[in-house]
Amino acid sequence: PIAMLLFALGGSTFGMAEETLPFFAIFLPIMIAMGFDSLTAFMIVFIGAKAGYIASTVNPFSVLIAQGVIGITGNPQLWLRAIMFVVIVGLSIGWVVLYARKVRKNPELSLTFHDDKQKRLDMGAVDDDVPFTTAQKWILVVFLAGMALIVWGLVSQGWYMSELSAVFLAMGLLAGIIARFSQQKIAQEFVVGLKDFAFSAIVIGLARGVLVIADNGMIIDTILNAMAMGLADVAPAVYTTILYVVENLLTILVPSSSSLAALTMPIFGPLTELVGLNPEGAVTALCLAEPMMTIIAPTSAILVAGLAVCKISLEQWWKTCWKWWLLMSAVCIGFTAISAMLPVA
Repeated sequence: PIAMLLFALGGSTFGMAEETLPFFAIFLPIMIAMGFDSLTAFMIVFIGAKAGYIASTVNPFSVLIAQGVIGITGNPQLWLRAIMFVVIVGLSIGWVVLYARKVRKNPELSLTFHDDKQKRLDMGAVDDDVPFTTAQKWILVVFLAGMALIVWGLVSQGWYMSELSAVFLAMGLLAGIIARFSQQKIAQEFVVGLKDFAFSAIVIGLARGVLVIADNGMIIDTILNAMAMGLADVAPAVYTTILYVVENLLTILVPSSSSLAALTMPIFGPLTELVGLNPEGAVTALCLAEPMMTIIAPTSAILVAGLAVCKISLEQWWKTCWKWWLLMSAVCIGFTAISAMLPVA
């Protein structure tokens, strides 16, 4: 729960998404060594950050950019977004904890049970009799200091992937030096670690290609025009639900909150106001629907990359998360309606 809350705070405030990629490789051996499965490790990082992203409070890549496009200033529904954060993150943590307890008590219930056997062999056996050396303690200090530096850089210095990569590289080099590895040994271990991310990098590129085709081929513009015309005469009582579903489905083609905001808010913001509802409801629909769909959409780069690092198939993930996803979708539809029906501040 503590780890998920930290990831959720990152997702809600500065839009933590791709930055989580190294943490999949960190949490996987930890969770397996503690008797959980690889899906638990994946969910701690992925669902933790995604729950916060769904319940964004001041996320510049969803809330702020969407409000800016339609001219809303001051984040007037921040109080509602804070309530959403407590509810959505709380439900997500509860679901992961229940799942983790279930598979730890009965590992055969996990869909990755047989796969995890091989992962344990690849990681090597844990010998409780091996002493915790001074070098290992200093390596742990370096790791914790690196994590603190990353949090500081992301929150206050505007760091992104280049800076994060530099910090992780420095942590690896320092760990190798403290462990008294030779230069050749450090290089070999670096290659071993890098191979887990090579496939993920290819998948991210292919997923991004879908957006390029959909955008340059005018596919998205055609869909938006048809949707706007169809929603114009819909009764306000069902408008918010349809708006949420539309944003949800468009995310399959545009799995990026900032890009989707730039494409849809100029249409759905004024349209929401025309049907007599608070235009902030359009912002809420975008902020909730886009990250919800990226939890299951095969075009979501961070989803397929994280699954690749943890060596989990998309089918295994779908079979595990579908009940939680439906529950969270219902919650998000409810919050969208509340946001749109509140009086304009």
